[in-house]
Amino acid sequence: MDAQRDARAEAQTRRTRGRPRNDKVELIESEVLAGALREFLRSGYGGTSMTQIVKSLGISKTTLYSRYPSKSELFQAIISQQIEGLALETVLHDVPCLPLADGLRAYALRTLEISFEGDILQINRLIYSESHRFPELGFAAAARGDVGIRQVAGFIAECAVRDAIACRDPSGIAAAFIFMLRGWYVNVMLTNEPVSQAAMKRFAGQAVRALIAGRAEW
Repeated sequence: MDAQRDARAEAQTRRTRGRPRNDKVELIESEVLAGALREFLRSGYGGTSMTQIVKSLGISKTTLYSRYPSKSELFQAIISQQIEGLALETVLHDVPCLPLADGLRAYALRTLEISFEGDILQINRLIYSESHRFPELGFAAAARGDVGIRQVAGFIAECAVRDAIACRDPSGIAAAFIFMLRGWYVNVMLTNEPVSQAAMKRFAGQAVRALIAGRAEW
């Protein structure tokens, strides 16, 4: 009887070890993404292999490939994690009934500020330097842009209802706004010159004024 009880206990221990708790799984995935990001930034996208990531993290290939079957999916997961952490949409709803122009200016300024910070800036440089060889990087950047377009389009549609001003194509207007911001950002980023918050604030205001000027045609 004791032997059977011990065997059952051992089997239960093995099952428990084989099924990590949700918080453990999230920790593992967070560590994998952070470690993979370090490798991408150190060696570039093309210079980083899944084998290299496995070795640097000290994990098994099964652990990595079971979560991210390819390098492109791993990179997309890093981008998705960053999008979730930015919480940019909250900027549009920090103040109840935020006027359209004020909300767009706040969103534009915060977007530009974040885009010039730490890992985000380095990832953007990586994307623009290697996307001609690896189209999946461009797709990842486009997916991130799509999130911004949906966020801004939702805000524009809300303001149209509240202000009783028709807007036939909020997604198209939001896309024009996001691409306006992206164009200025890329132009500044490629110069490798530091950019002040005053410069970002000034451009954000210019972009919003140009956009709002045509609101009757939206």
